[in-house]
Amino acid sequence: MSILNIGESALLAAQTGIATTGHNIANASTEGYNRQVVIQSAAAGDATGIGYIGRGTRIVTINRVYNEFLVSQVNSGLSSKGELGTYYSQIQQIDNMLADSTVGLTPTLQEFFSGVQDVSTDPSSAVTRQSLLSSAETLVARFKNMDAQLGEMYESINSQVTASVNMVNTYAQEIASLNDTIEKAAASGSSQPNDLLDQRDQLVAKLSEEIKLSIVKQNNSYNVYIGNGQPLVVGAKTNEMVTLASPNDPTRLEVGFNNSGAIVNLTGENLAGGNLAGFVSFRSETLDVARNSIGRIATALATSFNEQHQLGQDLNGDLGGAFFNVAAPVASASRNNTSSGEVTAAITDASQLTISDYRLTITKLADTTAGTPVEYQISRLSDGKVFALSGANTTVDGVLFDVSDTYAVGDSFVIQPVVNGASLIEVAITDTAKIAAAAPILASAPNSNMGTGAISQGVVNSRDASLQEKVTITFTSSTTFDVTGDINGTLALNQAYTAGDDISFNGWTVQISGLPETGDEFTVEANADGIGDSRNALLLGELQTTNLLDGSSTSYQGAYSKLVNFIGNKTNELDVTSAAASAFYNQAIEAQQSESGVNLDEEAADLLRYQQAYQAAAQLMKIAEEMFDLLLSLGR
Repeated sequence: MSILNIGESALLAAQTGIATTGHNIANASTEGYNRQVVIQSAAAGDATGIGYIGRGTRIVTINRVYNEFLVSQVNSGLSSKGELGTYYSQIQQIDNMLADSTVGLTPTLQEFFSGVQDVSTDPSSAVTRQSLLSSAETLVARFKNMDAQLGEMYESINSQVTASVNMVNTYAQEIASLNDTIEKAAASGSSQPNDLLDQRDQLVAKLSEEIKLSIVKQNNSYNVYIGNGQPLVVGAKTNEMVTLASPNDPTRLEVGFNNSGAIVNLTGENLAGGNLAGFVSFRSETLDVARNSIGRIATALATSFNEQHQLGQDLNGDLGGAFFNVAAPVASASRNNTSSGEVTAAITDASQLTISDYRLTITKLADTTAGTPVEYQISRLSDGKVFALSGANTTVDGVLFDVSDTYAVGDSFVIQPVVNGASLIEVAITDTAKIAAAAPILASAPNSNMGTGAISQGVVNSRDASLQEKVTITFTSSTTFDVTGDINGTLALNQAYTAGDDISFNGWTVQISGLPETGDEFTVEANADGIGDSRNALLLGELQTTNLLDGSSTSYQGAYSKLVNFIGNKTNELDVTSAAASAFYNQAIEAQQSESGVNLDEEAADLLRYQQAYQAAAQLMKIAEEMFDLLLSLGR
């Protein structure tokens, strides 16, 4: 090996080092780029009598500085950061809406019940009555507005889920294409196509941001798995993720995986990590809860207000009608059902309503010959509790389920008792005279009574058909009384009297106190002139602070405050966890970049080193040339 050849190998090595360093410098800001280094070794020497004489150097390969563990940490951090960050950014919208006093529910609730109190103060005033109707319309508009904002978020989630699924499929196809290209490039030579490997790793990182994945390396290809091991990319082939409408709700997009034509729904733990999981988790854990919570408050308010309003009397002397129109529960049959049977539902006790939806599944058909009813189970979706039931009608959590149609085993239905509570609530009356501020009964005692007995105003309990029948209570002694009605005659005889005890007939309850004497009478009859009567308006006003929800343990405002606290606490929790996930990701990136990233100071030093090596190699070749010229001159 001549000195010239040694110089040439040194020159080529330095030239390769300069080119590689320049490549690093040029890509210092390229996302996903891993620093490359020249690996060289000494060429095998020539054996001589005095020993081995070196033959220069050779370039073994150009490696990229790559740490598989650190890259795995980065991708894991990206998945967590994507899920928690997406969830946090979405829930902030609800938190801001509920926390804003100008768009929240509290001011309008207070304004509405303030209007009720004004009517109770001056029940005959057309002005106060109109003001009550106006505040009721404002309350209804607020419910609708809040539901509309949540509905817009719901539609946005569908769009974002679709976009995320499309991105996953795009990245998967590009990874598969690079797998094929890398396999071919690696097969054609002994070195790895470093820049192609970087591009593939960068695509994997972007895919990790959308969905949590695992990588299995096979030869020079990446096999990418998601969920419970669903193969998204295998070599140069891909399977697709898809969006599909929920079997019970065509407006709700779910995520599926198309494995060679077989669609597998991906939910819960199958979607742990990435933006996609953030969108789906936000919808099921927070958006649905918020929408049902607002709907339940609207439903409970409208139902309980109607119940009390219908026990009153309006300015025309008629019993009160419905003040609000209340949305009925929504029952949706699965598109996978094999029968055309339907299930319906109705609210029977608003105080027992939850914010959950329910799934009813037919487990056994009715046997009309044996007289056995249909059997089914109802699952409360919020906590998974299952109620095994039978019969045509059953009540769970204040909701009556009518299961009286013809079904097939396995048929399922999703029942949403309050989902439309806020969107469909309406004020049912427009005539101020229809506001039932008065009580429909009037209790009295004639001045001719000899005892000290006194009768209360009475409370109406139900719209009994005989509610306004005139009833007379006659004391046959100081300790007993008879009850007779003008229409129904004798209602009760020889009733024992205890001062202050309830006396209930025809849908009303009164109390008599004091010491009546024999022959004393008390009457309960229709309220013939209730224009100035505000007894029912007072009872309507009391609903504001009465515990009417959560099994009669909280008020309308309490239920709303519970929602606000839930959203606020969840938002704070996600603020902390998403910040922690971002910190973990940043640490992982820092660790990865400290090893694989381009340091311009180091590259500048390498560039100077290779430049000097190049100059030295050139000088060596010049010396070899001069030596050769000298030999030639000696031969002349």
